[in-house]
Amino acid sequence: MGYRAGYRSYRSLSFGPVGFLIVANLVLFMTTSIWPEFFIPAFGLQPASFLEKPWTILTNLFVHSPFTIYSPLGSIWHILANMLTLYFFGSYLCGLVGNRNFLIVYFMGGILGNVVYLLLGPPLSIAIGASGAVFAVAGALTVLRPRLPVFIIPIPVPIPLWIAVIGGFLILSFASFVAWQAHLGGLVLGLLAGLLLKKRQRPFYWA
Repeated sequence: MGYRAGYRSYRSLSFGPVGFLIVANLVLFMTTSIWPEFFIPAFGLQPASFLEKPWTILTNLFVHSPFTIYSPLGSIWHILANMLTLYFFGSYLCGLVGNRNFLIVYFMGGILGNVVYLLLGPPLSIAIGASGAVFAVAGALTVLRPRLPVFIIPIPVPIPLWIAVIGGFLILSFASFVAWQAHLGGLVLGLLAGLLLKKRQRPFYWA
């Protein structure tokens, strides 16, 4: 007796869209580190100047900065956390729903997060980073695999995914210099997308 799953294992993925997104973010991080005074105002999302720079609703998802006045906490930890989460959660989500659906969740989550930031964020602040899109991926995966065990530093034991994602969102929402508005928009999009994808997910077939 055997069975075949209705989704692919994330371990079997090749470079794919997750790898492309990680490389693009790392390349732009290094580029921005050379000239942050240009790249962050030009490609970061600022509510007060959005109508003059509408492209920033998308480009800010690829911009992270080094330790500067634009990122007082030092963005090396920001991009590291985003890319590690994107690698593990994104690869798993691709295996469950396919590359196309993954990209839809990622970019729609990032864009909705930016819309929420435009509505609720400080007008003169500049939002950068892929966190809204990453929270969308995490939210979708939370609906599809809520009990998936994950390790979160510094917790020494695995915890259910839904606790890690919701807990991480709540903790980050109280941190300074964090665009919680973008996180909220991305997470909500991801949860809704997860519900839609769950209905379409193919079942296991037994033979």
